[in-house]
Amino acid sequence: MDAVDRQLIQALRENGRASYAELGRLVGLSGPSVTDRINRLEAAGVITGYRATVDAASLGLGVTALIGLQLSDAADHEDVAQRLRDLAEIEDCWFIAGDDSYMLKVRASNVDGLERTVRRLSLTKGVARTRSTIVLSTKWENRVGELPEDAEA
Repeated sequence: MDAVDRQLIQALRENGRASYAELGRLVGLSGPSVTDRINRLEAAGVITGYRATVDAASLGLGVTALIGLQLSDAADHEDVAQRLRDLAEIEDCWFIAGDDSYMLKVRASNVDGLERTVRRLSLTKGVARTRSTIVLSTKWENRVGELPEDAEA
């Protein structure tokens, strides 16, 4: 990955709908050269997809919480992960090291909705304990950060 690849990635993070010609003007390459580079970055798994970023509050999901799950000793981690996948309120799920086994990012319409979600999580087979932290405000999300020059892909 060179400096041009990094510029392309940053430009796509800022505007995922930019045309190849537009990206080419930003990095000083032709549209076909940009196409080749982006295809290569996609094939290498550096660029994993494109999506719209949506304001959760405008969808009626004004409460965000991070919920840690401690699993029972006999829990099957993969079975728990599959059960968690079935809960639409969970936006992100990470398997983590530490006291908790999973960290979840949950969106709810209000505190009552969050309480219902926590109750459902507590009743999930394999979950021994939950620990919730309500997000008061979000300073930023989905930031990978600008890649340093010596970063490897």
